[in-house]
Amino acid sequence: MGFFNKTKNRVRGIIPNKSSIAHSSGQNILLKMSLEVNLEIITEMLGNSTDIIIRKFRFGERRNIHAAILYTESLTDHTTFQHFVLEPLMLEVRKSDLEKYLSNQQNLFEDLKDIIAVGEVKDLNDLDTLLIGLVSGDAILLIDGYDQALSLGIRKWKERNVSEPTSQTVVRGSQEGFNENFSINTALIRRRIKNPNLRVETKSIGKISKTAVRLMYIEGIVKDKVVEEVRQRLDRIDLDAIMESGTIEELIQDKIYTPFPTVFNTERPDVATAALLEGRVAILVDGTPYVLIVPALFVHFFQSPDDYSHRSDIGTLIRMLRFLTFFIALIAPSLYVAVTTYHQEMIPTPLLISLAAQREGVPFPAFIEAMMMEITFEIIREAGVRMPRAIGPAVSIVGTLVVGTAAVDAGIVSAAMVIVVAITAISSFVFPNYNIGISVRMLRFLLMCLAGSFGLFGITVGLIALVLHLCSLRSFGIPYMTPLAPFISADIKDSIFRFTWWKLTTRPQLLNEENVVRQQQPAMAQPKPPKSKP
Repeated sequence: MGFFNKTKNRVRGIIPNKSSIAHSSGQNILLKMSLEVNLEIITEMLGNSTDIIIRKFRFGERRNIHAAILYTESLTDHTTFQHFVLEPLMLEVRKSDLEKYLSNQQNLFEDLKDIIAVGEVKDLNDLDTLLIGLVSGDAILLIDGYDQALSLGIRKWKERNVSEPTSQTVVRGSQEGFNENFSINTALIRRRIKNPNLRVETKSIGKISKTAVRLMYIEGIVKDKVVEEVRQRLDRIDLDAIMESGTIEELIQDKIYTPFPTVFNTERPDVATAALLEGRVAILVDGTPYVLIVPALFVHFFQSPDDYSHRSDIGTLIRMLRFLTFFIALIAPSLYVAVTTYHQEMIPTPLLISLAAQREGVPFPAFIEAMMMEITFEIIREAGVRMPRAIGPAVSIVGTLVVGTAAVDAGIVSAAMVIVVAITAISSFVFPNYNIGISVRMLRFLLMCLAGSFGLFGITVGLIALVLHLCSLRSFGIPYMTPLAPFISADIKDSIFRFTWWKLTTRPQLLNEENVVRQQQPAMAQPKPPKSKP
């Protein structure tokens, strides 16, 4: 019936349970000596998937060495497979007598490594590793009479080109953004840090998905305790699949019940590079263009590459403006509700008369009015995000104008409330990072409830509780409010302010233990004053 005929009676009882392979239960299932048995087991475990191609052939001087190559149709480079794997095995091998190596398995496989013109060639002897490599895009070479296989790295699939970041844009600076291929993302960082101390560690997370995750850090700059803590938290993850970096972000964060993000994410290679140079760790997840950076501090979410592309005075002004808009977006509606409801004496008389005239026909109190407008704006904003890009901005703008104008004309809300909500919404768009904006949006409603119940006293209590909560947070062992609490005067130069480059001589102290100095002899970079004429 032929050598490659399937005989299920011979392999009955030795095919492992599919769930044991899918969930990587720890069973080390070794390959068999028979090629026929190995192919039967692999085919059975993959459920006879039609995208798994099995190419059977014979090679050697007398064509009596039976072999097979397996690969995944949509994940393998067909050109490389044809010219650098299959062609050498079927043509080049005939020029050399390999039959003398049949009694010595190691010599045969070592000789094949010299013939196959592929950069990455690995030895395999267990079924679990073979299946993971096969469904990842590698080609697998099996030979009859050997309980060993070769994994050939010829992966290739359709991917998005390196393009401009969509959520973290800048006026001046790099226009490159990460994409879904973490090998390309690694190369984008490698190109910016040409240093042998840049370390890359790869892990596989997800019992079923086997998602590749990489750690990147600069040895000698990062604290060893931080790197070890990141490794331990990643190793503790026990899920079926990791589909996005947000899953890992939620699983490794220090505190679950907090509105503030303790893990920074970015789609910009220059931001990730700057973080590595400060002594932080980057986490790259295959299949997502967002790179996680830890530890993440509160001030990091207000920093943008634009701050360093312009002069220090411009960068400082823009950064201080972001902190100002943070407070506006957080407490502006609450202050309006508290002052108009409980503390009218704080309003100048002409303005109070104007506000009273506007609210004369409004049937709702200021708190209900503010909640209605804020919820309406959140609905419009979320609808604009979900709508197609061609009409999303138009729907947001038209919807806001129409709803606001109609609400004022109908006497449901006052014109002053529309102005306050509009200023609050615009302020929330100033933040360079989207996550901190979501935190402000959640806390805004809480402060509005306190303002509607207790006035300025409620806002004060809420802000005190907020500050206490921020000071209690940590990100991988580093206090979240560093360098404000604990106060580190040496690190203030690149937190709320952005000093000139010749003043940025040291890295953040809590992120580094030994290599703190970032710039030697900074006075040489400072322009010298002109000599005075006699």
